[in-house]
Amino acid sequence: MRPSRIAAGRRGRTLSPRTVPPELLSELIVENDQRIILLVIDGLGGLPSPTTGLTELETARTPHLDALAARSTCGLSEPVGAGITPGSGPGHLALFGYDPIASLVGRGILSALGIDFPLEASDVAARINFATLDDRGNVSDRRAGRISTEENRRLVDRLRLVQVPGLEVFLETESEHRAMAVFRAEGLSDHLGDTDPQQTGVPAHRITAIDGGAEATARLLNHWVAVVHEALRDERPANGLLLRGFARRPALPTFQERYGLTAASIAIYPMYRGMSRLVGMSVLDSGPTLPAQIEVARRSWSEFTYFYIHVKAPDAAGEDGDFERRVHLFESIDSTIPALLDLGADCLMITGDHSTPAVLRQHSWHPVPFLLHARHAFADRCQAFGERACTEGSLGTFPAQAAMQLALAATGKLAKYGA
Repeated sequence: MRPSRIAAGRRGRTLSPRTVPPELLSELIVENDQRIILLVIDGLGGLPSPTTGLTELETARTPHLDALAARSTCGLSEPVGAGITPGSGPGHLALFGYDPIASLVGRGILSALGIDFPLEASDVAARINFATLDDRGNVSDRRAGRISTEENRRLVDRLRLVQVPGLEVFLETESEHRAMAVFRAEGLSDHLGDTDPQQTGVPAHRITAIDGGAEATARLLNHWVAVVHEALRDERPANGLLLRGFARRPALPTFQERYGLTAASIAIYPMYRGMSRLVGMSVLDSGPTLPAQIEVARRSWSEFTYFYIHVKAPDAAGEDGDFERRVHLFESIDSTIPALLDLGADCLMITGDHSTPAVLRQHSWHPVPFLLHARHAFADRCQAFGERACTEGSLGTFPAQAAMQLALAATGKLAKYGA
């Protein structure tokens, strides 16, 4: 155990950064060639093990992250607001500097953009989870045992044969149990409730209309779901599906428009590639490991001024309740930090989009460890990278939306405000 990881928090209050209106931020932008890296470790934050009293990150041997934290400005980022458990979409939007409440984006659109599906303006997209239903029709596994991507493709091919009059449905595999559906018909609404109950032991919800204008759409899509479940009835373990995040594509300002940045995304999972496309990032292909992603950044270093790198595995381990796997994953990530630093970014931020404690097996509301390393970002009293250690940081607990402002400031990309 490293005592610095669980040191008591600072006495007194820490004044946290606040966000400014995007219109003002855009007026202050100064374009230069300094480069920013944002490394998002999905589901980074955790909670203590009942056995040791340490979180996964506190348990892991992470000498490189600890040393970097001791030379950085640190704190805890709050993706949406105090006590609010964020999805990955709002968590990322906040880190990208967008208001995660005003800019809420349905998961379906992120899935569709993630595979570069040619959306039409009136299309409604939804995220699919293949799931396991028991003999009573209750959800027993929301992820169908994380079926293989190959099995997913077989099921998607089968469901493409399902026909419902008056409705076009486009289905595509994402990965493992995840897929996406795009619905196309005249007069469709995206004001629809999810079928995913977010728990087991209960039936999937019916699609409900959030307002009167969506009632016809809800009826039509519920009919499609019923036909699909009949087609999956004899499958195991994926004998059902859950839908969430019904949405049309929103219009958001791009990174170039808002920040004057040429931005690159090096993410493997489709949803995060979709999030990147939504804000105008160029999505770069990479191998599935963090060293491979860092190498892609190295090869394209001269082409971009902002790099977003995403690591998914710790979140999946948290949802599986696998504390030890999260520990090992954090140690593996730590071993890549020297290569990440060798890229020579003028500003490096490392954080997560939300917490996914193994003890909860789901996303949680807990603030997320955050560090910002830059030449003119002073080192504070934080001596390690962990949930409790970061309470020693000068940023305190702050809105994740402010992270982008801090990075812009640290790279000389913000002019003085006022006389």
